[in-house]
Amino acid sequence: MNSALPSVESVSATCCIVGGGPAGIMLGFLLARAGVDVLVLEKHRDFFRDFRGDTIHPSTLELMHELGLLEEFLREPHQEMREVTAHFGDKTIHIADFTHLPTKCKFIAFMPQWDFLNFIARQARKLPHFKLRMGAEVSELLIQDERVTGVKANTSEGTLEVRCQLVVGADGRSSTVRQCAGLEVNDLGAPIDVLWFRIAKRPDDPPQAFGFVSAGQFMVLIDRADYWQCAYVIPKGAFDRKREAGLGAFHEEIVRCVPFFAGRIEQIKNWDEVKLLAVKVDHLRQWYREGLLCIGDSAHAMSPVGGVGINLAIQDAVATANLLGAKLRENTLELADLKKVQARRKRPALLTQKVQIFMHKHLLERIFESTGVIATPAPMVLLEKFPRLRRLPARMVGMGFKPEHVR
Repeated sequence: MNSALPSVESVSATCCIVGGGPAGIMLGFLLARAGVDVLVLEKHRDFFRDFRGDTIHPSTLELMHELGLLEEFLREPHQEMREVTAHFGDKTIHIADFTHLPTKCKFIAFMPQWDFLNFIARQARKLPHFKLRMGAEVSELLIQDERVTGVKANTSEGTLEVRCQLVVGADGRSSTVRQCAGLEVNDLGAPIDVLWFRIAKRPDDPPQAFGFVSAGQFMVLIDRADYWQCAYVIPKGAFDRKREAGLGAFHEEIVRCVPFFAGRIEQIKNWDEVKLLAVKVDHLRQWYREGLLCIGDSAHAMSPVGGVGINLAIQDAVATANLLGAKLRENTLELADLKKVQARRKRPALLTQKVQIFMHKHLLERIFESTGVIATPAPMVLLEKFPRLRRLPARMVGMGFKPEHVR
């Protein structure tokens, strides 16, 4: 009996972007807008991933304004946060004030990331040079004479081979592209993991805050209209111990941290409803090789501290489009052009990681070590006492170290 040969589809594009997250979709849109034939490959069949972050920072909203999309974008369901507060026991501490930023929008918009990605994809699909293939999981790079010339992906119809001038790895912290490219990773380590679950909202719940802190505990609540998306920060590797202690003990632990969850924490009926995000903080020593470039978490995996990873990835996409768009369109791209992307974006990425590592060590690890009444850290005491100081963390979180602008 003859078995059918596996189907192989061959296509070409000027640029093939691997990963349909914020960096990949935004870069695809910007390159297509610049007249570059671009194909984005996303391994999932939709954008609905619970672990995708929700924060759209003022720097990203400024880009939407520059693209002429802000008014339409803000018609999507979202919440707006103009200042960041945190609850240390029974104290409320004001941390950041976005109302003084030199941006069109002086707030963080909270929008499920799948809504953000669907919005950008809709705009991109209006452009003749943009193509998006869902359900296409890249498995290997095509390499000729040490140069990356394309990718091979698995789809429900068979194998897809894409030949291109440039492959961009935007496939996240567990990047297949960077692994296949053999790029060296510098792992900075992270002492935390995050447990991800949801609890239904009630009308009398307090407004969204940056976090709830109690002895040995830290949790962030994200307002998703009819439920709280909960990010419970735990010491690295502690999840197995919590499972061994039992679901009842976990319920009690969560209520100690967020008391108004009492009476509904039983909505978590089994451990399948609690997802583990293993936090990584790392970066590539070199983001590129002939025919390939990595950006976003593929180049520098960020901690969830500050929620800045999404916006940093988008800034990478803007810089990449600005620096490479014309080169790709005119078929004049050289290795030196890829080097320019890393040269521009490496410093803000590494500075952000340094701040995150500092927060891990001097805030989160101290919280985990505390056993009694949690003391408000000295820097936050200063922020509460001198309101003007709140503009500094607002600028760092809201705009980052090197905000980019659409050319």
